[in-house]
Amino acid sequence: MDSGSHFNARRQLAAYTIPMAAFLGGMAVVSLLRMIGGAFWLNAPQYWLYPIQTLVCASLLLWFRREYGFRLPRNVIFTIAVGVVVFLLWIAPQAFLGFASRTDGFDPGIFGTNSSVYWAILLFRFLRLVVVVPLVEEIFWRGFLLRYFINERFATVPFGSFSWFSFAAVTIGFTLVHLTADWPAAAITGALYNLVAFRTKSLTSCILAHSVTNVLLGLWIMQSRQWGFW
Repeated sequence: MDSGSHFNARRQLAAYTIPMAAFLGGMAVVSLLRMIGGAFWLNAPQYWLYPIQTLVCASLLLWFRREYGFRLPRNVIFTIAVGVVVFLLWIAPQAFLGFASRTDGFDPGIFGTNSSVYWAILLFRFLRLVVVVPLVEEIFWRGFLLRYFINERFATVPFGSFSWFSFAAVTIGFTLVHLTADWPAAAITGALYNLVAFRTKSLTSCILAHSVTNVLLGLWIMQSRQWGFW
């Protein structure tokens, strides 16, 4: 591999992994500050760290945007249908099966529902949920790992290529990064988003499915006040 190709390969690897690393790093800092505790801004750091995390990840995505080769989504009706099914899957225990409500979590109302801080916090929360999270996660899980487990030179693997090992590894990994209580839903979600990748051969479609799920989930959270789903 010549120096130019080596540089391009390293940049592609960075583009598909660094935004996720930054996102997980932000989550780690939130957990660390909660362990330290004390003042409100240490005990509940998500209210100020999530906006920072959102801006950092969005900046990285913009910086690397040419590496992703985004195109218009394919099989849009199928893609949206998967997004809706995943949304229903996540809320089913509380909405349909009588499980205990998850009311503890990121509640923007603690700042008062008419304050400028409330609207700013809510705006960043939806930007993170609907735009940044689907981009970061789908670029990493479906765009990178689903191909990397087929060939370490992942960029040479056509998007949506299938192998049982890749499918299983990504589904398990996607499951394990979620809360233990969410593992059943996360496992099915990972498998369904993988299915979108296999059927549409489109990273943009995977992002769209994830975004549909998350915008519906965000609206449901605001209506049900089950902040633990953020």
